[in-house]
Amino acid sequence: MPDHPFSSLGAVEELLASLPEPDASMAAQARWHQAQLTKPPGSLGRLEELAEWLAAVQARHPPRLERVGIFVFAGNHGVVERGVSAYPAEVTAQMVANFERGGAAINQLAHTFGAELRVIPVEGLRPTADFTVAPAMSEAELLRALETGYEALSPGFDLVAVGEMGIGNTTAAAALAAALMGGPAERFVGPGTGLDAEGVRRKAEVVARALALHGETRSRPLELLRRVGGFELAAMAGFLLAAANRRVPVLLDGYVATAAAAVLHAVRPTALRHVRAAHRSAEPAHRLLLEHLALAPLLDLGMRLGEASGAAVAIGLVRAAIACHNGMATFESAGVSRSRGEEESDGEQGGGGKWA
Repeated sequence: MPDHPFSSLGAVEELLASLPEPDASMAAQARWHQAQLTKPPGSLGRLEELAEWLAAVQARHPPRLERVGIFVFAGNHGVVERGVSAYPAEVTAQMVANFERGGAAINQLAHTFGAELRVIPVEGLRPTADFTVAPAMSEAELLRALETGYEALSPGFDLVAVGEMGIGNTTAAAALAAALMGGPAERFVGPGTGLDAEGVRRKAEVVARALALHGETRSRPLELLRRVGGFELAAMAGFLLAAANRRVPVLLDGYVATAAAAVLHAVRPTALRHVRAAHRSAEPAHRLLLEHLALAPLLDLGMRLGEASGAAVAIGLVRAAIACHNGMATFESAGVSRSRGEEESDGEQGGGGKWA
């Protein structure tokens, strides 16, 4: 690993190349343990997969969830001046103040699911440049935002959820997704905060203009992030790097957070093994991006709020998975008979089993 991973874009790429892999032996141990529990094989579905994933990323068995965090990165975008949002740019700062007062949805969800909430205004909420006429960030600004995200993850967390707040950031997400995946701007643009049809058309034109100006950088994902991303997107990318390097599992929120993750995936396709998609948002292109990253969402509730709200709800699923994995009795300890012919030693599990 480079001495200072944020001294240059090349150093960030070196860090990506050196990330630890999930511990396959711990996943196997969790899988074997699942086979001993008083239930038909595979009958808890994705809850079983979540327990194995947690053990692999944390590199320990049993996995644990003693400390859970929700991190919301906030940033402003110069492209808002192009009329791409139903809300003015000052709403970003107003919502950050609302988070700090405890009045937002994410405050209630953090309390409900037993998570610490941290809100990080990136670059003091000053906006990026309008990326239809210039790169959104200088290289120094991009590196600083990546480092802000990396340093936001303090030691001791067993699971984190990550999301954002930033008027105009679905436009940046759409530009990133379109450049990384290819295709017309219209395919990746949605209503965001509630644009009407004319607003969506205007937003697509803005993204198309950005792609025409910066599209040649699509083979250099970090440079693309610099040109059409945003401070909070870069900070989320840095945060995901820190979580991978420190073996902390991540629940990823919606379209904007997924676009930030896609940049890392474009540099190193295995960079997101510590990540699960918490939900599929109502922003239409989020489905395309999740499919591109081979991330199957845990939930699909029609949510499109942002601020890590969908990821916060998914914390409840992970808590359920760990409660069952760590708390259930085994066949032996409970004196419950196994099914006929079941192999106790191999830990193999079928799908969809039930008592019948």
